[in-house]
Order: sequence, then structure tokens, then C-alpha cells
Amino acid sequence: MSRSRGSATGGIALAAAALLAVAVPASVSAAPAPAPSAALPVSSADTYYASAEGKTGAALKAALNDIISEQTRLSYSQVWDALGDTDEDPSNPDNVILLYSGRSQAKSEHGGNLGDWNREHVWAKSHGDFGTSTGPGTDLHHLRPTDVRVNSIRGNKDFDNGGSAVSGAPGNHTDGDSFEPRDAVKGDVARMILYMAVRYEGEDGFADLEPNDRVGNGSAPYHGRISVLKQWHRQDPPDSFERNRNEVIHDEYQHNRNPFIDRPEWVEAIW
Repeated sequence: MSRSRGSATGGIALAAAALLAVAVPASVSAAPAPAPSAALPVSSADTYYASAEGKTGAALKAALNDIISEQTRLSYSQVWDALGDTDEDPSNPDNVILLYSGRSQAKSEHGGNLGDWNREHVWAKSHGDFGTSTGPGTDLHHLRPTDVRVNSIRGNKDFDNGGSAVSGAPGNHTDGDSFEPRDAVKGDVARMILYMAVRYEGEDGFADLEPNDRVGNGSAPYHGRISVLKQWHRQDPPDSFERNRNEVIHDEYQHNRNPFIDRPEWVEAIW
């Protein structure tokens, strides 16, 4: 008799526990997991950057070069359509966002006429004399849509703070030997320059591209100023537009990544 009563009591207790488990809100069942710090999912980041983990300085730079040099290369004509995807306006899929002016413009309005947008080489193509050759001349990680006139004003100038305001591109400034982009893309510009310095190390028949701390680099394979670029990188961390751009380039086009978008701390680890 006592065994039967114990069994019944146990059954009631189990049923009550089950009902209680259903009734307790999920929000109090466990502490939420911390949000990942990297744009790239943790499992993918561990895989993609595995050989670079734990390294610093020249060793990290070399490891990243090995990783990101595995890429699909585009022709210069293919860049038009690719930029339509990488820089698409999130609010209007028919438009792109222009890098320096921030203007949203129809994807179809590209070319060489005033009012059009064209393909800006953020690492000026004369710095190392690679032109529009397949390779650095067509690498989407530093090619961006820009207003034709603003692109011409920037020319092949190095990046630095100061200068006169650029008409038609609020927040941008320029002088005789340097260009300062608007605050919202200063970090983007820095990370594009530093990507190029890691990706192109004198292999593939192209010049060894390196940042330095000067302006007026002309046709030498250098781009400045590194002290200002690092400041911009800290001031303007990667945002959702830049992270999405990195994903599109990786998933749809070149199948490589800009490591300084995924791991911003690696800028200081190298430079």
C-alpha cells in the first residue's frame, strides 16, 4: 500500500515539475550568450584565419597575405556590375552609395560624364603603377563607386587631414597633395589601404605595396599617411554597410576577405 502511495505521489510531483517547466518563460531559463565580436561567424573565422591566430607583426602580415591571396580575379569591365552589388543602397536596390559624397545614385548612371559615378581606386593606381590590370587594378576590396568630379579632385593624392572643403561632397577636404574623406568613411578608407598593403607583397608580378607616413608619394608603391590612417581606423570602426560589403565580395566575387574589417585589432598588431 505504501509503495503504491509513493508511486502516485512521485507521479504527481513529476507532472507538476513538467507543467512548471512549460510555464517558466524561456528568458529566465539561462543567461543569454554574449554577442560575437567579429563580423565573420566564429566558426567561419576560426577556419578562415586559423593559420594567422596568435601571430603579430611581420609573421601576422605574412600569414594574412597567404590567406587572402587565395582569390578569384575580376576583369575591369566586370567591376561595374560587382560594385552595383557590393555598394548597393540598403534603402533602394536600384542605387549605389557613393563613397565620398554619400549620395545614393542609380546603378545605371555610371561612366565618365559629369554627374555619373565611376570606379575609384582608393589605393591610387599610380602608386605602384598597376593601372587597371587584373589584380590590384580590379580588386574590389579597394574599388568604390564615386562621383566623377569628386574622383577627379581626389586624383592620386595620399590621405591626410586638412585642406579646403570639396564642393558637392560635404565633409571632404583636399589640398595640393592630400585628401580627407568624410568622417563616416574614414575608417573604410584606412582599412582598404591596409588590406592592399597586406594583399600585394611584391608577388604576382606587381609591386610591393606599403603604407608610409608621408604624402606626395607619386608613382612610388607607397600610400600615406599611416599615422592618420590608424587614427581614422580607430575613430570609425566597421559598420554594417562595410561588413556586408566584405561578405558580398567574399561570397559572390573574389572569395577572399579584408581581415581588418573582421579583426580590427590586427591593425595595431601589425603596424
